[in-house]
Amino acid sequence: MMTETTSSMIILLSVALFSNIPLGYLRQGVAKRSALWMLYIHLSIPFLFTLRHHYGFSWRVIPFTLSCAVIGQLVGGRLRKRADRV
Repeated sequence: MMTETTSSMIILLSVALFSNIPLGYLRQGVAKRSALWMLYIHLSIPFLFTLRHHYGFSWRVIPFTLSCAVIGQLVGGRLRKRADRV
């Protein structure tokens, strides 16, 4: 049986991953290093920060949430590239 902390961590990491897939998709369609590009990369950070504090996690989980966010961005970007090829 999962503890409350484990469930909270799964929720936090899932939000980090799945919220960044559409942002990565959108990021792939704009000029690199433009204002929109930067916005799409950083848009999820305040929400993840708030969720992390809501669940009471310390700064030590940031590398895990950052990893999931980067993976979500990469997956979204690849989905966009695949959609553009078709």
